[in-house]
Amino acid sequence: MTFDLPGRFWRGNLHTHSNRSDGFLSPAETAQVYRDAGYDFVAITDHFRPEYDYPITDTRDLRTADFSTLIGAELHAPRTEAGQSWHIVAAGLPLDFPPPSGSEDGPGLARRARAAGAFVGMAHPSASLLTAADAESLDAAHSIEVHNALADRENRGDSWHLTDVLLNRGHRLTTYAADDAHLQPQDPPPCQAWVHVRAESLDPDALLTALKAGHFYSSTGPELYDVHLDGEEITVRCSPATKILLTGGHPGAEVAQGTDLTGHTFPLHLFRGTHCRITTEDTTGRRAWTNPIHLG
Repeated sequence: MTFDLPGRFWRGNLHTHSNRSDGFLSPAETAQVYRDAGYDFVAITDHFRPEYDYPITDTRDLRTADFSTLIGAELHAPRTEAGQSWHIVAAGLPLDFPPPSGSEDGPGLARRARAAGAFVGMAHPSASLLTAADAESLDAAHSIEVHNALADRENRGDSWHLTDVLLNRGHRLTTYAADDAHLQPQDPPPCQAWVHVRAESLDPDALLTALKAGHFYSSTGPELYDVHLDGEEITVRCSPATKILLTGGHPGAEVAQGTDLTGHTFPLHLFRGTHCRITTEDTTGRRAWTNPIHLG
């Protein structure tokens, strides 16, 4: 599993905007916000739209020995059941990635981004009111944005229900959390949701390889130190929590509650033949969760 792999966890945000599109700060200022907050990397994913001249924001000059960037964009093309355009996060795009053609739809644009080497994510499904049919059509996605901190102010930040529907239909998606930070004065503060990526270095290619392989977990605060399977049980070690849950592809959950819980072992029988995940919650309601774990 991810926690046993060589390397260490690197903290990063996969969905961020600068003044190259509708963000408030320059790319350098935006990256500095995350670096000052203790992040190891950021992907600045400006809106890939004609009104912004289809930016692929070049952040290579912002990389240092202890801070990295992934080059990407938030891609848009027609259309979803409820919305005029798709919102697709693509981290790891080439700088010369061509704009969509007049006839290209969202799923086609996502396939082209994946073929170009990007990690492709379904952005804020709940806020976009994506249906299961929408999501299934985006067959190039690696991952689904299960928590979007900006959308959370509209009570549409959480997309776990749609995620479990897709997983139960056989789609092997991973799950990530992100800020969707624009850093506008009226916005919520940044650095509210992130991923911890397990890799041997901060090299962008190493981070992208790990993301595509699902070697990460997501958080809005707590830390996961270890999660491992042992026969018919799963054990987690974590930062102090008031609740640790095992949920997944069947209704119901295994729940441990208490004060300053730092670990628990759950039986797996409830989720055999489907998928499960570990979620921890701290005293402030902040959460961390694993990627889906598929059980035979």
